[in-house]
Amino acid sequence: MLGFTRATTSASSAITPATGIAATAFHIRIPQLHTIRRTTTNYCLGPQQSSTTSYRVIVHPVKAMAETIATPQSAPNLSTSGRKQALISLSDKTDLAKLGNGLQELGYTIVSTGGTASALEGAGVSVTKVEELTHFPEMLDGRVKTLHPGIHGGILARRDQEHHMEALEKHEIGTFDVVVVNLYPFYAKVSSSSGISFEDGIENIDIGGPAMIRAAAKNHRDVLVVVDSEDYPDLLEFLHGGNDDQQFRRKLAWKAFQHVASYDSAVSEWLWKQTVGDKFPPSLTVPLSLKDSLRYGENPHQKAAVYVDKSLSEVNAGGIATVIQHHGKEMSYNNYLDADAAWNCVCDFNKPTCVVVKHTNPCGVASRNDIIEAYRLAVKADPVSAFGGIVAFNVEVDEALAKDIREFRSPTDGETRMFYEIVVAPKYTEKGLEVLRGKSKTLRILEASKNNKGKLSLRQIGGGWLAQDSDDSTPEDIQFNVMSDKTPQENELNDAQFAWLCVKHVKSNAIVIAKNNCMLGMGSGQPNRLESLRIAMRKAGDEVKGAALASDAFFPFAWNDAVEEACQSGVSVIAEPGGSIRDKDAVECCNKYGVSLVFTNVRHFRH
Repeated sequence: MLGFTRATTSASSAITPATGIAATAFHIRIPQLHTIRRTTTNYCLGPQQSSTTSYRVIVHPVKAMAETIATPQSAPNLSTSGRKQALISLSDKTDLAKLGNGLQELGYTIVSTGGTASALEGAGVSVTKVEELTHFPEMLDGRVKTLHPGIHGGILARRDQEHHMEALEKHEIGTFDVVVVNLYPFYAKVSSSSGISFEDGIENIDIGGPAMIRAAAKNHRDVLVVVDSEDYPDLLEFLHGGNDDQQFRRKLAWKAFQHVASYDSAVSEWLWKQTVGDKFPPSLTVPLSLKDSLRYGENPHQKAAVYVDKSLSEVNAGGIATVIQHHGKEMSYNNYLDADAAWNCVCDFNKPTCVVVKHTNPCGVASRNDIIEAYRLAVKADPVSAFGGIVAFNVEVDEALAKDIREFRSPTDGETRMFYEIVVAPKYTEKGLEVLRGKSKTLRILEASKNNKGKLSLRQIGGGWLAQDSDDSTPEDIQFNVMSDKTPQENELNDAQFAWLCVKHVKSNAIVIAKNNCMLGMGSGQPNRLESLRIAMRKAGDEVKGAALASDAFFPFAWNDAVEEACQSGVSVIAEPGGSIRDKDAVECCNKYGVSLVFTNVRHFRH
């Protein structure tokens, strides 16, 4: 640090401001540091005080500074009184040339840094580099460029505060009217498939950029702050019009703070995983980006929107929120819920599978090597519910399948062409899309990516959120333990596994009856398990004989209850988690009727 004052012969003599260069005498000693003696008459000299008649400059032994001070010279004039200044510092240089030329045509002096300055100059824009204002070079490998009073003073000064403007004039700092900044690509770097080292991740954390953005956003009454290239045309139009619309300024300021908040949340999420890695940190920020405003929510009187989760954990992680819509009406709130349920269910199956969903419950599921056969069987399971539902596939929809979706008639009468709200699949052939588009102008055709496993599942409650691991269990992950005297045959065990995978996606209390990789009936959402069982058996009809039954949770009672009714209906095998204090009753009941009973030790409640 360099401290100095002008030599004087009187305590009342003026001390030279700002430049700090003594007008009449210099005493420079390197490397020795000299102190200033203090007397009862005080003059303020930074952290030192003195009243002696001659003063020595206190200098740390830094050669570059000594050489600069050794020759007295006038400090360059930083004042920009009457000039309009725009500060631009960008990592993403999209439309930079248009912005720079547009501001220059409006009479703005462009101040910029490093690569941004070079790019502007290459586009023919005149640029004042930041170091010309700060008189301080970029240092510490670029970590310090704009963190300087000459920059932040010009951003933060309130134009309506006289003492702010006097301070700028005293220190010869010019104001900035526009600040355009975006940040180091931290999000892209740490989420790239190639990975990044911890040290490189740290170096991609922007410091100066967020500081400038926050400063400009705080002082938005006087400074326009822009963080998104999409806003460049509106900015230029606003400046050209000459109006002072505070709402426009506030919107830009909100966007700036939101931009920094999302950026900081990505840094926080990444650093937490690098440090601890626990899925449930003490505090959690979820950055959400508006995808669409929806016509309404679950009901017409409710307003709604859909957001995309921009957490690092969701990068390329699939899901319905990131679907590509190829055709049809705009998605509704309920469409998203139903499509999500159908997609999550169908993606759990390894074989070619079709799932039909109504009100988030799968009403038809079938797996076959022939996907057209699977589609027809899924609809047949409950054609009444399937009408107006969502159809999901885990394989490509080609022309042949698309034609069957378009022309298939309801199994209830053989005449009515099936109507669907949505078809969702991982991909479509060109011909497949063409055929489906011809089914209906309103049919929503969605292309989705499979959800990654291991996600954090969040659900809102009044005043807070519940967080849990996603339920990713599949039959391959667990053991089906035989509890009964009768051991299920291989085909019966396969049916039990299929039913168990289906029941995972049905709302509790849930019962599924299935045979030969096809759902025959399901009961959902009943307050007691017996009612769900009866609904499932009624839908399965005579096909219940020899079928498998799966329950999402244990049976609290067996005799004269759900287990005995199931056995009496003719099911061949029952799959349930077990865990009831009356499990022994369930075993004895199945033994009496010659039914196989397997425990999974995994519950699948879904509320």
